Parts: sequence; C-alpha cells; structure tokens
Amino acid sequence: MQPINEGIDNQEQQNIDKDANRRSTGSSSEALLSEKAFTSIQLEIQYMPGMEPSQQTVENFRDFLENRLNKPQGISLSVNEIPSGNKEFYSIDDIVTLENNHRTAYNDGRQIAVWGIFLDAEYSENTENGTVLGVAFRNTSFALFESSIQDFSNRPFSPSKTVLESTVLNHEFGHLMGLVNAGAPLQSNHQDTEHGRHCTNENCLMYWTAETGEGIVDMLTGGNIPSLDDQCIADLRANGGK
Repeated sequence: MQPINEGIDNQEQQNIDKDANRRSTGSSSEALLSEKAFTSIQLEIQYMPGMEPSQQTVENFRDFLENRLNKPQGISLSVNEIPSGNKEFYSIDDIVTLENNHRTAYNDGRQIAVWGIFLDAEYSENTENGTVLGVAFRNTSFALFESSIQDFSNRPFSPSKTVLESTVLNHEFGHLMGLVNAGAPLQSNHQDTEHGRHCTNENCLMYWTAETGEGIVDMLTGGNIPSLDDQCIADLRANGGK
C-alpha cells in the first residue's frame, strides 16, 4: 500500500495542528469509538526494513477495528516502510522522536488519525524476566517491537508471527480505546490493578501477559488470537463503541 498523505510538503506539515494527537493514552477513547466527533478513521502504520507485518495481520487488525469502532464513513489503513532507527534498543523518547519525524497522518475535520510503528530493536525497559512486545504511549500512537515478536515466533512451540503480531497489535489498540479503566469507564469491576490498565480475565485480549513475550507464549493456546471478553466490550459500548 502507498503512504497516506503522499505529496504533502513540509510547509503543509508544519501548518497541521498536531496537539490533538499528542495527548495521554486513552484520552481519545470516545473519539475513537463513537461517531460523535469523528465519523472516519485513518491508520498510518510504518515499519522498518525487515519488520513489515504480514498481510494477514493487517487484515486481522482491520476486522478488529470494524467490530469495535462506530465509523460510518469508513476505516482507511496504509502500511509503508521508513528507514531504520539504527539503535540497539528504543526508549519511549526515541519512539516519540521517530513519530515526530515520520508521522504524516493527523486529525482532519471529522477524521481521526492513528499512527503505529513496527520497530527493529527491543524495548529499552526490558528485563531478564520480561520482554515487552508493544506499547501504547499517546492517545493515537502505539509501537510494536517487531524484532522481539519475530524472535519469539521462531522459538520451538511458539505461535506464528501473524498470531503474535495480531495479538499485540489488537492489545495496544485496546489501550488506545481506553481499556482497562484508561478512558473507557468501567461497567464492572474487572481491572487488574496489580498490572495497571489490564483485565482480570486471563483469557481476555487485555490480560497483561498479551504484551510480554514470555507471557504471551503461554497465553496463546491452540494458535488463536484472544478476543475481548464481555466486560471489556461492555466498557467500549458504554463509551460509544460497538
């Protein structure tokens, strides 16, 4: 697919109001879910060389969005390559810099925009016991540590790359939608406060292990992508989603 906003020159980019896309994670929950303020959504996914998500991952992601977002004017999604950041690991500050340098899609009229990146090195905050596979770090921004995802998918008895990508991608977008108790108000008591903005149901997409390599391999039985449980879906529906 071709990059979105192709042909926008530097002057036009400088004149775009970007502040609405640089707020806290979950603060655009209703804007993403409902049609009140935005009737369509534009998703810009960028990846570094060798880190391209599979076509099936992209299709799975589109299905996930269509099942949860009320956007009567549609969902547009583009995937394009950017240069490597040439780092051994990435911090949140590093990812923010990449976004500031490469993102082209921002809110425009009745269309909300989301940006995501597939990175070629691991997260700077990884520990011996935990490898983070994805982060949602702004209200319309997320990152996947694709090199770590590929590493885990290549291990014996691990799920496929597509299943891992899809699980982490959907999970991080779940945080943007305000889960759990991060913008979409709780309709029942199901927040795992010990692990922050996650669900207590270990079979739910928003369970905390869905974004760590060591945990996700144990979580994904039978090679299936986890779904949101009824409690998470109730939260989204109460805030304008499907």
